[in-house]
Amino acid sequence: MKKWSVLIGLVIIMIIATGCSSPFSNERGMSEDIEITADNIPEEPTKEEIINKIKNNTSNDIDDIIEANFALMDVVTVDSNEAEIYATKRFELSELSSVLSSTIEPDKMSEVKDDQQILIYPNYFVTLKVSPDDNDALIIEVAGDEFVRRNYSPSFLSTYFAFRLLDDVLDVDDWGKRRTRECKSGSCYGGYTGGGYGTPYRGDTSFRGGGPGAGK
Repeated sequence: MKKWSVLIGLVIIMIIATGCSSPFSNERGMSEDIEITADNIPEEPTKEEIINKIKNNTSNDIDDIIEANFALMDVVTVDSNEAEIYATKRFELSELSSVLSSTIEPDKMSEVKDDQQILIYPNYFVTLKVSPDDNDALIIEVAGDEFVRRNYSPSFLSTYFAFRLLDDVLDVDDWGKRRTRECKSGSCYGGYTGGGYGTPYRGDTSFRGGGPGAGK
């Protein structure tokens, strides 16, 4: 009888734990963090080879160019919307920003603040950020407009862009005010942080590993 009581108790605990899980749950397990360091980025071509490949690309989409030239380290997924996390140890932030923006000009480009910069392209926000785990590694986050619209923290984006500009880019009236109200319930994403996936809440992620061109 005691065995059945213990078994029933464990089942109840599992059900409660499942029901209380955050919508930003992590498929790898909440305790498992990813550190993005120069040492764990897959081997890359030389900087000159990457620049030449980017400059000679045949695509007009910034996400395709980034996918074809940098290692995919992680994917943050909320519902069906994604932010893909790439990394490189070949470039400093200002160098890669210059290469990308001169190849395909962004609609808007922020100043560099807190070791990161955001480039806004049609359909994508590209965030370049020095890895919090290693100053020699640069994180490249590619987030679709819908991911940004539904998940990003307005307090994070307003550090780089005026709300009026964000309203226009995201095609939502008073996006900042609406998201601020929604963020009070806890469903906000403040950009990828490696071990933590974003602040204040972690994303629902699925690791797809990879090297240059690893996949969508």
